[in-house]
Amino acid sequence: MPKLTYDILKNRDFRFLLLTQMCTAMALQAQAVIVGWQVWSLTHNMFLLGMVGLIEAVPAIISALFSGHVVDTNRPHRVYLLCLSVMALNTIVLLVFAGGHMAVPFGDVLYWIFAGVFISGIVRSFAMPSAFSLMAQIVPKEQMSGAAGWRSSALQFSFVTGPAAAGLIYGGYGAGVAWMFPTALLCVATFTIMALSEHPRRFKNPKRPETAAQSIKAGWKFILGNNVLLAVMALDMFAVLLGGVVALLPAFADTVLKTGSEGLGLLRASPAIGSILTALILALYPMKQIRTSLLLWMVAGFGVSMICIGLSTTFIMAAFFLAVSGAFDSVSVVIRGTLMQWLTPDAMRGRISAVNSMFIISSNEIGTFRAGVMGSLMGVVPSILLGGVGTLVVVAATLFLCPQLKTIVINADGKKP
Repeated sequence: MPKLTYDILKNRDFRFLLLTQMCTAMALQAQAVIVGWQVWSLTHNMFLLGMVGLIEAVPAIISALFSGHVVDTNRPHRVYLLCLSVMALNTIVLLVFAGGHMAVPFGDVLYWIFAGVFISGIVRSFAMPSAFSLMAQIVPKEQMSGAAGWRSSALQFSFVTGPAAAGLIYGGYGAGVAWMFPTALLCVATFTIMALSEHPRRFKNPKRPETAAQSIKAGWKFILGNNVLLAVMALDMFAVLLGGVVALLPAFADTVLKTGSEGLGLLRASPAIGSILTALILALYPMKQIRTSLLLWMVAGFGVSMICIGLSTTFIMAAFFLAVSGAFDSVSVVIRGTLMQWLTPDAMRGRISAVNSMFIISSNEIGTFRAGVMGSLMGVVPSILLGGVGTLVVVAATLFLCPQLKTIVINADGKKP
């Protein structure tokens, strides 16, 4: 039996970075539940639920074109701290106006919610590469797999508690109190990231002679020249873009399962229940080898789970299959995260992570728009079913275009056996 891997938790900076990311993830998940339920309550329009994703995706993708260059030419800690500060301020504004604590100026509260989502999209495109770069300065490569497992466990814990708490608070006390929850969490995250030691706070990549355009081009050239990295990122992007059901959960909970905001919060938390158990096992018993063939099976399992969710007629069935989808996703997250850390040179971490953030944002937020549009045209259940089938098609297409994914095996030290 492998030895339990607690060693990484002795790393003080890793613990503070983990706490920061936990609070941030919990806040963003809570915010997503509050925004989704407010938009649905105000409009009962699935297209507008989808528009939430598009409004966040467009600025995030545009910003991600140069956010990696900014991170790679500045101190990642400074960029991350600024991102968290802006997130906290943005949520305070939403607390005041969307929470109903002050009269809304300049029109409907919906405009303020969409404006907050727009700002969040911009900030997230800088937060992801800066956090990715910080992780590499804090965790040695030989401990990266274990760190990825602990990080995934912590994030999944946030994905459970954030939505569930937000849904319960919203159902019991309304939007005014619910918005206080993500606001407090982001304020805590802003302070905990300041507690890192001097090295990660002051780390800065050496200056390079190339222009910003050349720097961005170099990042894209590296990814396009690495078939494995590109295939792994594209697989995740298209699978979630087509298969994700999160955007439709407010409508699904209301019209199919006949539950309120409390039920929505628990449904949003269900994938994380499966993920956190799986990720905890992977943290305590890290993979000795990373196999890309396993990644293909996990994404296929995610697609089958989506189909089962669409066929669910009770709250228990839907919550169970959402949890199963989270378990599959947890394994794929650890594999993808470990591969990215191993395959990315230190000097390009910001740019590569920024490109990866474009893929993630495209999958999550444009996937939200896709789901909203299809839901409004076809209905919520057919949209979910078709998305699950689309995920299976993506797995087959990825295997056809990049057949080496069947055979790649990398040891825990980052070397091929």
